[in-house]
Amino acid sequence: MAGADADVTAAPAGPPPPLDWKFSQVFGERTAGEEVQEVDIISAIEFDKSGDHLATGDRGGRVVLFERTDTKEHGHGGSRKDLEKTDYQSNRHPEFRYKTEFQSHEPEFDYLKSLEIEEKINKIRWCQTANGALFLLSTNDKTIKFWKVQEKKVKKVAEMNMDSLKAVGNGSIANSSVSLINKSSHATNGECPDKPYTSLNKDFPSSGAIQSLHLPVVVTCNETSLVARCRRVYAHAHDYHINSISNNSDGETFISADDLRINLWNLEISNQSFNIVDVKPTNMEDLTEVITSAEFHPTHCNTLAYSSSKGSIRLIDLRQSALCDRNSKLFEEHESPGSRSFFTEIIASISDIKFGRDGRYLLSRDYMTLKLWDINMDSGPVSTFQVHEHLRPKLCDLYENDSIFDKFECCLSGDGQRVATGSYSNLFRVFGSVPTSTEATTLEASKNPMRRQVQTPSRPARYLSSSISRVVRRGGESTGNDTNGNSFDFTTKLLHLAWHPTENSIACAAANSLYMYYA
Repeated sequence: MAGADADVTAAPAGPPPPLDWKFSQVFGERTAGEEVQEVDIISAIEFDKSGDHLATGDRGGRVVLFERTDTKEHGHGGSRKDLEKTDYQSNRHPEFRYKTEFQSHEPEFDYLKSLEIEEKINKIRWCQTANGALFLLSTNDKTIKFWKVQEKKVKKVAEMNMDSLKAVGNGSIANSSVSLINKSSHATNGECPDKPYTSLNKDFPSSGAIQSLHLPVVVTCNETSLVARCRRVYAHAHDYHINSISNNSDGETFISADDLRINLWNLEISNQSFNIVDVKPTNMEDLTEVITSAEFHPTHCNTLAYSSSKGSIRLIDLRQSALCDRNSKLFEEHESPGSRSFFTEIIASISDIKFGRDGRYLLSRDYMTLKLWDINMDSGPVSTFQVHEHLRPKLCDLYENDSIFDKFECCLSGDGQRVATGSYSNLFRVFGSVPTSTEATTLEASKNPMRRQVQTPSRPARYLSSSISRVVRRGGESTGNDTNGNSFDFTTKLLHLAWHPTENSIACAAANSLYMYYA
């Protein structure tokens, strides 16, 4: 009996059930028919490590900060009974509020290259907090900035040279000044040789006059205001557009990546960086691939990964050499020769990579799929998730309107059990990444996220044969519609989203609107 009980307890648990997603909040919701200004479109989203703060950047160079409010209400004081109640409120409604915003970047012009530099925020990364202040990095195509956001008490000027009880008004003060000038006999240098200094007070009229001169005093009030100050500017280190920045776990350094180089910076030093990856060939005609994304390992300060336009991911160790031109591991999935087409290399280009919280797994997004990699296994991805396979017959149209070059981001849940990424028509998809999980949820960035809910089995493919069979099966469902029969709108695309680090909560950007969901 004891052995049987042991067998029962040792049985592996099945995959977690699919999450039931609910609408939480929206900031900047558009009314019907409202035209969206280009500068208001959100271009970056990032939670901080605690999940209590959220930052967004837009194409107008602004950074907007939000702070969570529902945790503060339950976090301090209260009786034991109240605290026990909050322990059971695991599905409480997450609420954020607007905190502050500031202009991070301005449009510039590079006179040497006759090139306009957009103010658009490409990436935002939170840094370690200190003394109640928030620190973050933001970058446009060329310049990275280090910001400090802190609450400061408002200072006001008090004890002015005016007594409201004695003074009749401004007129009496002015008249007394005039009478003083008329009555006093001044020398050419402004001296009063006939009267001592103390006798000047006797010249003021007794009614409604100021008997003594008070200097203004600056006093600190109880009111506070948020102040954003740029601490450092890291500029002139990239010849090409910056596509990634990533903080190191040591809290002292970060990397910035453009198409051909990755630079290592110290947060305290803005006039010097070290080039650690350089893929620029001697002859630019020999260029075959570019860097598309780069990310530091979450716990190992010597390890980072970067992806390429050929669909490969390289893991490098900073301890091996100063210039990391040799990777320690290479992750790539080879296509069978018979399946290659004109679009194969274009859709293989990786637009984003993200490490899981523990650093064991690495998530990558190319145009058609999400791939989950185990950094200890470089033979191929652990799982492959088809994001919008029904668009494969329309690749020619997507190439014609340049949609095939859209850069979709991806994210993992804090527990690593799910992954998410965006698609067209303001849709985003959530997949279960646990083995044997069949979770594949389609949500729309609106107040009714389940409006286009599609219940189709979309278990991630591990082998190419099963992937091909899925293409045949799902490709025949529709050519211009999604799997629910709705026509796809390629002008509305959900490129940017972020998963809360500790809870099942997702923030995503649809044009200028920030939508938040929880499960």
